[in-house]
Amino acid sequence: MILFPAIDLKDGACVRLKLGLMDEATVYNADPAAQAEAFRATGFSHLHVVDLNGAFAGRAVNDEAVERILAVVGADMKVQLGGGIRTMADVERWLDKGLSRVILGTVAVRDPDLVRAAAKRFPGQIAVGIDAKGGKVAVEGWAETSELSAVDLARRFEDAGVAAIIYTDIDRDGVLAGINWDATIDLAEAVSIPVIASGGLASIADVVRLTMPDAARLEGAISGRALYDGRLDAAEALKVLEQAR
Repeated sequence: MILFPAIDLKDGACVRLKLGLMDEATVYNADPAAQAEAFRATGFSHLHVVDLNGAFAGRAVNDEAVERILAVVGADMKVQLGGGIRTMADVERWLDKGLSRVILGTVAVRDPDLVRAAAKRFPGQIAVGIDAKGGKVAVEGWAETSELSAVDLARRFEDAGVAAIIYTDIDRDGVLAGINWDATIDLAEAVSIPVIASGGLASIADVVRLTMPDAARLEGAISGRALYDGRLDAAEALKVLEQAR
């Protein structure tokens, strides 16, 4: 079970949004690379990064910040990136720069064949980001909601070789309301692809919940605001997961 600290990038800074709203951003660190180094020093082995501007623009915007993060953490952390990755060239470029995984979100809805082709070409390095609001998939930086359910989208990639699905409940993102366990576990049980929970992780209780038997099919969870606000003690969380192993 993996706990992924999150670095969301907006205008070159490390921020957290509330309910996915760009005008509800709180800046936590003007130096994302320093934040990544702090997470590495704490003992995290994985890092979840999102180019928020890129998600809206449909292209990389905070690429310099991502490159600095990769340079700082080196081989000590496996870094996955989402936001604005729309083409095979984008995928290849980022993997060449040292990412462990790229996350395809909007393109998973718009061009599922690209996801399948990328997963075949880069085994183990392609994740699908499924962001849902009211159970329906949202795209273009959460600005648009489709009629597609999260489970239906996930099933499209059942045999594609996708390494993981990152499932975000937008209604809980950044508000510390707790992970939507019912929807997340239902999704994990509906497909064979490992699922990573995102959105709402609020306290050590959520980390303990990850160790329960019905959550065993999850690969892990992403934590953002709870870590930045100090509601979640990183050392304690990592210890809980280590003991569960």
